[in-house]
Amino acid sequence: MSNIAILLIEDNPKDEALTLRALRKNNIVNDIVIARDGVEALTYLFGPGTDGSPNVLPQLILLDLKLPKVDGLQVLEKIRENDRTRRLPVVVFTSSNEEADMIKSYNLGANSYVRKPVEFENFLDATRQLGLYWLVLNQVAPEI
Repeated sequence: MSNIAILLIEDNPKDEALTLRALRKNNIVNDIVIARDGVEALTYLFGPGTDGSPNVLPQLILLDLKLPKVDGLQVLEKIRENDRTRRLPVVVFTSSNEEADMIKSYNLGANSYVRKPVEFENFLDATRQLGLYWLVLNQVAPEI
């Protein structure tokens, strides 16, 4: 893959499948890399690729907060601390209703905080709007 559009960081297989289905149903066919925990996400973003060079950075990161090994807030913090990744758009896409999670996410530099809708049609619509804005309308800062 040479043009990674989305890094989906999601540990729940049902939410992963639902997100992928919603993206496809909304004709978002960009390349997607899936990390199922915080360690996988950090390894993808900061570790070497299969050829030893850095992996291609995504155009958008969809980040769940409640992740095993390294939680989403820690992943966000690492993303914002690194010169190469600090300007990547990060949308916290979570089922958390905790106001503290929202505040911490924004304090750490999240670009957006979206609660996952429970009903499939609402989930579809939220995913469509995320894809339209972040993959079509938003201008990504160039990598330094």
